[in-house]
Amino acid sequence: MKIRFTPSARIHFLSALAFIRQDSPQVALQFRNRVEKILRRLETFPESGRIIPEFPELPYREVVVSPYRFFYRVKGKIVWVVAVWHGAQLPGQPIS
Repeated sequence: MKIRFTPSARIHFLSALAFIRQDSPQVALQFRNRVEKILRRLETFPESGRIIPEFPELPYREVVVSPYRFFYRVKGKIVWVVAVWHGAQLPGQPIS
């Protein structure tokens, strides 16, 4: 399995890193490393994320790297990260 970000999810993730970096570049680096480690786990265990509680009927899952939620969908041999939301945000329906 490979991990890929949709363009909008990449923008959300990079925006989150930039926001964190404003206060602490070190914390931003630690967050990025945690995200990479958790997303790498999906390469081997793509179904390890939980079903999104707000949308249990959809074929999306999520992993939480506090305080952010990473929404993803498995398509073939690719895990597509489709959205990145701060935990305080109410998610809209993910779009692939």
